[in-house]
Amino acid sequence: MNATMHDVARVAGVSIKTVSNVINDYPHVRSATRDRVLTAIKELGYQPNLSARGLRSGKTGVIGLAIPSVREAYFAELADSIIRAAEKRGLGVVVDQTNQVRQHELDVVAGRRLRLTDGIVFSPVTIDESDAALLNVPFPLVILGESIFGGPTDHVTMHNVSSAKAAVEHLLSLGRRRIAVIGADDDEEANAFGSATLRVRGYHQALQAAGIPADPALVRPAGLWHHDTGAAATRSLIASGIPFDGLFALNDSLAIGALRALGEAGVRVPGDVAVIGFDNIDGTKYSIPSLSSVDPGREEIAEIAVEMLVERIGEKGERMPPRRIKPDFRIVGRESTGFPYVADVTDTDGIDESAAVPATA
Repeated sequence: MNATMHDVARVAGVSIKTVSNVINDYPHVRSATRDRVLTAIKELGYQPNLSARGLRSGKTGVIGLAIPSVREAYFAELADSIIRAAEKRGLGVVVDQTNQVRQHELDVVAGRRLRLTDGIVFSPVTIDESDAALLNVPFPLVILGESIFGGPTDHVTMHNVSSAKAAVEHLLSLGRRRIAVIGADDDEEANAFGSATLRVRGYHQALQAAGIPADPALVRPAGLWHHDTGAAATRSLIASGIPFDGLFALNDSLAIGALRALGEAGVRVPGDVAVIGFDNIDGTKYSIPSLSSVDPGREEIAEIAVEMLVERIGEKGERMPPRRIKPDFRIVGRESTGFPYVADVTDTDGIDESAAVPATA
């Protein structure tokens, strides 16, 4: 049977009221008493009833995380980072997968998903600028990603343009001049601030700065950013006979698929084609060859997002204006571009991914 608050009180030798005070982190509980209660909770494996606790205190001690897909390595690792950041602050996390379905995302901001949470960290895909008014919600909300800029909520995003530009500049520094990109959006106009569009923009800016004419045949869509689509896009590029000596994949899953396709075709990496990805997921260290990648600051994004949400949860009186933060990124060189190194990069060129709101960091 599950342990109850009565059991904790009995083992700790205190009243139920004292157990409740410890669980709700009330002050004025002697440290020795608090330690006895916490030891009893651990020994018994007691799990507080968050619903009841929420009714009493107005807080559940749990936050929600809504992400497009736990299959994508970046979002799985982001969830892990969010959970660890929340645990450091004594919070639990409930993860909701929206599957990039618009109605699911609308349900998140309407409060129909992730109930009994104190606030939500949300990475939307289908919600865009026209939906900004929907983000005026009666609960703490922090937005991640590039789907929407200039909304009424706190927002943590990436230097997508600048970091993509730096990735291509890394390939250019190796003497590569025919650089392909896989993962482009089929409809850039409709997704003007999407990750794909922004990263391709950085790709073009790097070529332009180097005086290299862009070749549209080297810009390849891939559909969903998975291993199989990255391999398929690369096989198509190879089959076309169009020469290329560098490849920028818009995320690491695409890049790992590209490595597979290049290997199958007998193309040497990095001898014939140097490859770099984006996200610096854990698997990049273990591919053959190990994969160079853009580290967009995932750990910092998680820490900042959770801290911002905690601040909003504890906010009283007049609300602070919405904040937008973009952590610094770095280029992590590995075997797929010839040698291991790490280059910290800041957004020195002042590229702003959206004209709507200036970044605060």
